[in-house]
Amino acid sequence: MKGFIALISGINFALGLGYSGMTQVHIVRGFLDVFGIWDWRLMGVMIGAIGVHAITYPLIRKRKSPLLAPDFHLPTKNEIDKRLILGAVIFGLGWGWAGICPGPGIVSLASGNPSFIYFIVSMLLGMKFFQFMDNKFTRSK
Repeated sequence: MKGFIALISGINFALGLGYSGMTQVHIVRGFLDVFGIWDWRLMGVMIGAIGVHAITYPLIRKRKSPLLAPDFHLPTKNEIDKRLILGAVIFGLGWGWAGICPGPGIVSLASGNPSFIYFIVSMLLGMKFFQFMDNKFTRSK
């Protein structure tokens, strides 16, 4: 049952990303271009996501456990450090430069456009590079 619900949730998420325009590079870049010709269309996506989260998160947190899992798996680290800020800056610059973020990039693979294949391969290589560097510096401490 969990697998079926995950599949339906994934399809719903992918359809939402496609319908909202998050898989269209020119719309994402236009939204991020606040000093040029700003495309406001993704503002509704952001407001909708924030609204749903603001209403449902407190209700969900009142439960003893999620519907389909024995426990909640929430982050335990809550301090803002250099690593978090640098990662956020790199992610934001990459998102703005490419005009796509990981979720919509994966959904966009269905289009067959080679640009999205390059994006996903580059993202995976970047993740492996980070893992390598993180292990290298963590072991040297």
